[in-house]
Parts: sequence; C-alpha cells; structure tokens
Amino acid sequence: MPSAAETLASTMSFSAFSKAKDLKNRIWFTVFALIVFRIGTYIPIPGVDPVKLAEIFSRHSGGIMDMFNMFSGGALERMTIFALGVMPYITASIIVQLLSAVLPSFEALKKEGQMGQMKLNQYSRYLTVLFASVQSYALAVGLESMIGSSGSAVIINTTFFRISTMITLTGGAVFLMWLGEQITSRGIGNGISLLIYGGIVAGLPRAIGQTLELQRIGSLSTIGMLLVLLMLVVVIAICVACERAQRRILIQYPKRQVGNKMFGGESSHLPLKINTSGVIPPIFASSLLLFPLTIASFSNLQEQGGFLADVVIQLGHGKPLFMILYAALITFFAFFYTAVVFNPADTADNLKKHGGFVPGIRPGKNTADYFDYVLTRLTVLGAVYLVAICLLPEFLMARGSIPFYLGGTSLLIVVSVTIDTISRIQSHLIAHQYEGLIKKSKLRGR
Repeated sequence: MPSAAETLASTMSFSAFSKAKDLKNRIWFTVFALIVFRIGTYIPIPGVDPVKLAEIFSRHSGGIMDMFNMFSGGALERMTIFALGVMPYITASIIVQLLSAVLPSFEALKKEGQMGQMKLNQYSRYLTVLFASVQSYALAVGLESMIGSSGSAVIINTTFFRISTMITLTGGAVFLMWLGEQITSRGIGNGISLLIYGGIVAGLPRAIGQTLELQRIGSLSTIGMLLVLLMLVVVIAICVACERAQRRILIQYPKRQVGNKMFGGESSHLPLKINTSGVIPPIFASSLLLFPLTIASFSNLQEQGGFLADVVIQLGHGKPLFMILYAALITFFAFFYTAVVFNPADTADNLKKHGGFVPGIRPGKNTADYFDYVLTRLTVLGAVYLVAICLLPEFLMARGSIPFYLGGTSLLIVVSVTIDTISRIQSHLIAHQYEGLIKKSKLRGR
C-alpha cells in the first residue's frame, strides 16, 4: 500500500500535469510529429516492385542493412521516402563535432556560445544534404544491381529512376532532419533520438511476434523463451541503473564581501556519467563490423571460397572473431567519443574563471588532471557496461535466432531515450510548479 505522502505527491504531480498547458502542447506536438514520421515510412518511392524488393531484402538480411532498417523504422525494407532515416544527419553531426575538436576554426565557433553553435548546426545541415545525396544515389544503383529469383526490384532501369530516387530520398532525409529539430524546439526531448526511438519501438511488436513464432514451431524451446524474457528484464534493469549512475564531484565557491554583505560560499556538484558516450560506440562498432558482411552478400564472396570467405564467416553473429572485434571497437569508441564531448582542461579553466575549485585540488592543471583521472576510470566502467549489454544479446541471437530488434543496441537506445524524455517532462513540471509559486507570492505581496 502506498503511504499518504506518496499518494499526495502523485496527486500533486497529476494536478500539476493537468494544469501545465505548455507541457501538454509539447507532448501532443511530439506525438503528432512521430505519427507523421510513421506515415512517411509507408510511402514508397516510384519505380520499385514491393514484392520483389521484399524477397531481395530477405536474401541480404543479417548485415548492416538490418541495423539501418531498424533505425529507419522499417522504411529501408519497404524502400519508402524515409529509407535513409536520420543516419545522414547523425553522421554529419558527429563529423562536425570531431572537426570542432581538431580544427581551430571550428573550435573557436564552439566557444562562441549560441551564435557559434548555430553556425555549426548550419554546417551539419549542409553535410546532411551531401551525405543524403551520395547515399541515395548509391542506394538507387544498388537496387538496380540486386536481382532476386524473380528478377530485379526496379521496374525500369533508367537515369530518370536514379535521379528521382536521389531527389526523393534526399528530400525525405532533410525533412526528417527538420522534423527532429522541430521536436527538439517545440516538443519534448531530443528530436533525432525520438525518431530513432519511434522506429525501434514500432518494430518491437513484429520482433516479439517472430520470437513467439519461433517458440510455436519448435525452433525456440520454452526454456529458451524464458531465458529471452529474463535477458530482456536484466538488460533493461542494468541499462536504467547505469544510465542514471553519476559520479558527483564537489565544487566549492569562495566567499566574497561586497560592502557589509557576504556573498558566495555555495557548493555545487559536477556530475560525470558512467556512460558519457551514450549509444555512439555500439552504433559505430556495428557499422564497421557489419559492412564487410554486407559487401560479401552482394558479391557472393562466400560461394567463391578462399581465405576472405573464411574471414567473412568468422565475422558472423556469435563467432569468436566477431565478439572480440566488437568488444574492442566499443571500448575504443567509448574512450574516443568521451574525449570529444568532455574536455577536462576547458572545464577546469571555466571553474577557475568563476572562482570555483575542487576541495583539496589546486585550480588549473591539477584540477584538469583530477577530472581526467576520474573520467578515465568512469569510462572504463562505461565501456565494460556497453560491452556486456551488447554482447549478451549477441550470444542469444546467434544461438537462438532471436530477431535483430531485441539486440543490446536497440534496448540501450530505447532505455536511454525513455529516461531522458521522462527527466525532461519532470523538469517542465517542476518549472511549472515554481512559476505557480512565484505568481502566488506576487499576489500576496500586493
């Protein structure tokens, strides 16, 4: 039975939510945007036979196409206007972030505040159009070259088909970029992450149905089914615990006297997450490892035999070589991306400018070294956590033919975006309650 305090708190939260008109408008806008996204994943591009495309896609499944299809919400499998998804924008954003850490001109823009960030976002948009154009043209050429047992999926192989496909898919990718930015500014949460989240969640019922079908026909035993359910519960619980875990470093600000009054002397915390890099390491590692498998499936390399064919076989799901390389790449990208998004030297300099310091640590270089010391050890834990989360489902997928949607990367994205969205909703509720208290205090003051 819930206590009286818990009941009162939940009642106050529901009451605050019902009165928060701005929050409800943001939630409805986010839901409407996700509905538009889902509708777009069913609008096909012209000139493609859907029946032949489904047969060809099933032949080439198991490679990087499965991962891209998951992120696009099944749009790639149906070859719709949103087939590229938000991957061009994500790639462009990551490249701009890397350039801001390498090139002095981009680093200067990053330090200019909001105006510099707007300029970097503009560069990301330009790169998105470029990447989407190249990928859409390559996809059109690839569609023409892929031939199934019943023939090619392309109805008419002409230059017009390539041009129309490139324009359609590039327009769809740019529209999703715009839609994600609109969700970020007018909705709840990060728009691009929510679009990926919507695509994964939309495919979960189908994945669950495939798993139940495997159990019905006997390919997956009842014990195996229970192990899958246990794995899902354990992975979700670990993801929630690790994504919310933080190491809080105490920051102290000195007291200063202005006239007869004493100011300052407050203390705050610098939160450092265990998994600072987020879901970037598994996505990059999966892309690099599954790319050779996709190329091999297109070129029929395994049928030709030889050393390269043996290597490709060892790079399959659940193979020892795949597991070792997957773990190594996840660890590398965890450290690499953490170094990109968090700079200990800049953080230490900002604290020094504002008079903040870590108790027992001298400001400046010593503080930067301390931040680097703590962050390195946290990243080790984060890399171990990511490797465990991503490899555990890989074993089950290899042994029991579990659908790709139930992999560690998809579960990690779903849990991370859910936690972030709930935190943002709570922040809006708290801000709305504060606004109500301020208005009441002003009325009483009159």
